[in-house]
Amino acid sequence: MCADKTASAGAPTGLPLASPSAVRPEVCGFKPYTPGLSIDEIRDRYGLAHVIKLASNENPLGTSPVVQHALRHKADLAFRYAQSGNPRLTAAIAAHHGVPAERVVAGNGSDEIIDLIVRVRAVPGVHNVVAFNPCFSIYELQTRLAGVEFRQAPLAADFSFDWDGLMALVDDATAVVFVTTPDNPSGFCPPVADLERLARALPSGCLLVVDEAYMDFCGDESAHSLLARIDEFPNLAVLRTFSKSFGLAGLRLGYGILPVQLADYLRRVRLPFSVNILAEEAGLAALADDVFRAETLRVTSEGRAALTAGLTALGCHVYPSKANFVMFRPAPTCKSAAHLFEELLRRGIIIRPLKSYGLPDLLRVSVGSPDENAAFLKAAGEIMAHV
Repeated sequence: MCADKTASAGAPTGLPLASPSAVRPEVCGFKPYTPGLSIDEIRDRYGLAHVIKLASNENPLGTSPVVQHALRHKADLAFRYAQSGNPRLTAAIAAHHGVPAERVVAGNGSDEIIDLIVRVRAVPGVHNVVAFNPCFSIYELQTRLAGVEFRQAPLAADFSFDWDGLMALVDDATAVVFVTTPDNPSGFCPPVADLERLARALPSGCLLVVDEAYMDFCGDESAHSLLARIDEFPNLAVLRTFSKSFGLAGLRLGYGILPVQLADYLRRVRLPFSVNILAEEAGLAALADDVFRAETLRVTSEGRAALTAGLTALGCHVYPSKANFVMFRPAPTCKSAAHLFEELLRRGIIIRPLKSYGLPDLLRVSVGSPDENAAFLKAAGEIMAHV
């Protein structure tokens, strides 16, 4: 235990009582998830009237008007518990993807599904979990909190996936392999044939979890996702989220499409009512709003192209992206990535430094509205020109 242990009279020999603040050893030195800075935080820090946030890969169009109407219309239900298991929502998700409803588990963000998969699949001291490095930090955080060994294979120098390096860490005790595509923070998106080979190469007892939080933005899902062929792969689970293209990041709603038996186990152990009733109503409305989603994908695709072209013209190295963000190295004229980040903050523009990913020389910027993208490029150009 991390906290000091104290013995008391009558305590069994060899079993000292811990203090009330004692915690499991996995919690000692635990580093929490590092979120993007908030608008209010930067507004207060610099006394700004207007702040642009391009740090957290949120929807550039905001929240669908259809969803807003549904939330206003259903607000009087906030005193009710949601129906156990969210059957209407899971049925709608299943219909959206053309999969059986018994495969679908909704969660409080896809983060909850990640946490449940690790805790249901992996036994501490017996199994291990494998991912690339860097990766979405929740994979590591929840694996280590569960007391399970976490292994990471470095990405290639260009941020593509070193499949041989990943497989070298996999053994018969590997319970889960996580792959994110498009990847975060680079936006790299491998061809579907690579994922197929990986799924077939893994040990029969290993679950491949493909986190497709950004797959909506790739342009051609059939070229990059196995979801439409999930029945061919008994060891495959796919994660999706409502936070990005559906514009519901603040309501925390995601889901997994899983092997049927595993989905059943997750439903058994999931905390009751983790998907609240308004999030469920919002998800149903979002799935029905094809116009908003199509416009989101159009604006994001055009904005990603504009950011890539604009940053390249400023002398930055921009990495190819299939997501709703781009990762870049500032121009050689720039003092440092940290300098550019801080100077942008002073001007009320928040992007994402990648120090927490172990990439202190790189930055990530989310696709915003056309005006937001233009304001970012103008400010970045002025800062890098005057270093």
